[in-house]
Amino acid sequence: MSLTDELHKGMVIRHEGQLFTVLYYSVAQTGKQKPTVHVKLRSLSTGNTGERTLDQLGTLDEVPSEVREMQYLYSSGRQQVFMDVESYEQYELGEEVLGNSSDFMVEEQTYRFLTIDGQPVSAQLPAHAVLTVVDTAPPAHAGGGSSVLKEAQLTGALTVYVPLFIKTGDRIRINTETREYLGKEHA
Repeated sequence: MSLTDELHKGMVIRHEGQLFTVLYYSVAQTGKQKPTVHVKLRSLSTGNTGERTLDQLGTLDEVPSEVREMQYLYSSGRQQVFMDVESYEQYELGEEVLGNSSDFMVEEQTYRFLTIDGQPVSAQLPAHAVLTVVDTAPPAHAGGGSSVLKEAQLTGALTVYVPLFIKTGDRIRINTETREYLGKEHA
């Protein structure tokens, strides 16, 4: 079986000694030419993304990986402490594993982590996160249909732009990829 048949989104591969996860792939074929496989990869060490063809990548090795649920316990200096909800093992994870994901993490919440050989290598955030506004200007009314925004400080030290009607204490949904306001969370 060729690697093209085995390739799938979320797969972890090793290329030139570095680990990458497959974000997206597509197969293009025209006429009698052999198919060209385009792959979008994210480096697990740097978080950078890039697109390549399988021909450019050369030899790839699949790395066995597993997704584990872990609960965020507390912050300890520059490290965040997580507990595996099945084994109760605790892990101190830093920026090299969490990247910008830590901005969306709230204590006592459970998150998914990609693990290799039992060690967490990256956090897998949901499409959106619900965070609480800890500081923003008082609510204001800007008239009908206005798209005026103001800054809001959220739990986790994240700052985003929100509509004028949002007030301190509101729970809002944030897109974890673009870091944009999606809407107010209604209890």
